[in-house]
Amino acid sequence: MPELDALDRRLIVATQAGLPRVSRPYDAIGNELGIAGDEVIARLQRMLETGVIRRIGAVPNHYAIGYTANGMSVWDVDDARIDELGAQVGALAFVTHCYRRPRRLPDWPYNLFAMVHSQNREEVAARVAEIAVLLGDACRAHDILYSTAILKKTGLRISG
Repeated sequence: MPELDALDRRLIVATQAGLPRVSRPYDAIGNELGIAGDEVIARLQRMLETGVIRRIGAVPNHYAIGYTANGMSVWDVDDARIDELGAQVGALAFVTHCYRRPRRLPDWPYNLFAMVHSQNREEVAARVAEIAVLLGDACRAHDILYSTAILKKTGLRISG
């Protein structure tokens, strides 16, 4: 893992709670740090490429944009095919995130998780049915766990 210089650390602190909602956010951050917006972009790109940061992306409030049915679909998928099928499920336009987790037998047989957001539970169930078709006989069981509360989503934070 590459070492971070003081400016890299300041850049992470300045961006970890989100980018400013302005037309040129990298320039705004650069102004705050005393560097050009192009350098902000270059430093963030280097940190992405070296694994210091994993991603830069939007984290929408699904409820605020009308997606009030949020279902985590859980799947018991054949271990021999989970990587291949998990990649296919994760590539579906209606799946916001997809990941593999260990089973917790005998009570929890599920090893693949895929989040589906929609405007109602019927639409979520229809999307989950599409996933079931894709998984075919490699899937032994599945369920949908619906959100009952809005949780604040934040990643690891460093202090300035």
